[in-house]
Amino acid sequence: MSRLQGKYALITGGTGGIGFETARQFLHEGATVAITGRSAEGLDAARKELGDTVLTIRSDAGDVAGQDAVATALREHWPRLDVLFINAADMSHRPLADWNETAFDALLATNLKGPFFLIRALLPFLANPASIVLCSSVAAHIGLPQSSVYAASKAGLLSLARTLSGELKSRGIRVNALTPGPTETSAFAKLPADAQAQEALRTQIRKMVPAGRMGTPLELASAAVFLASDESRFMLGSELLMDGGVSTL
Repeated sequence: MSRLQGKYALITGGTGGIGFETARQFLHEGATVAITGRSAEGLDAARKELGDTVLTIRSDAGDVAGQDAVATALREHWPRLDVLFINAADMSHRPLADWNETAFDALLATNLKGPFFLIRALLPFLANPASIVLCSSVAAHIGLPQSSVYAASKAGLLSLARTLSGELKSRGIRVNALTPGPTETSAFAKLPADAQAQEALRTQIRKMVPAGRMGTPLELASAAVFLASDESRFMLGSELLMDGGVSTL
């Protein structure tokens, strides 16, 4: 297929889960793909599976100064950027009493501050037209216990999809949000370290999904392809909910 033929696409957090599967589907649709990740080993493993054509960039999504380096790396290899999928995220969940300022700042840096400054760094390099997809979360719409800081960061991305679309539409840049519900990825292993607490949270989450199951990375990646492609060119400042009915039923 060729829905992204000729497009240059960057995916942050592309070494696993939704980001990795999105990279696979972008390649399948004809895109030239770059991924970022914090781990050199993770990037090497992803490239081995995705193929040598994938450009890998080691980057911490929460390092604001490092976002300029990502933009520089792309300019050294590509003529422009057509698609940006902001996917890297800190999924920390914990009770209010267990948060401290250091952990709070680290999560906000990865999930909101870093993405904002990456878009800023890439702005001169973005094509006209271009598509920016921000991976939010259904947590931004519901009151899931222990998700307070995470949900707030993802709500911030929903706001950016609207405000930046308003600001950048004259440049041909549209910004939309992809909002997953609970999705079966390895990220669940990074939730509460205590096995009993983790399983209790997973059971609670499954019960919340009217569809009766969690989503898959492929389902979310397919939605990302749509938002990246010209098929969604009439969408800007919008949100595509892929949450199994969690926020609507």
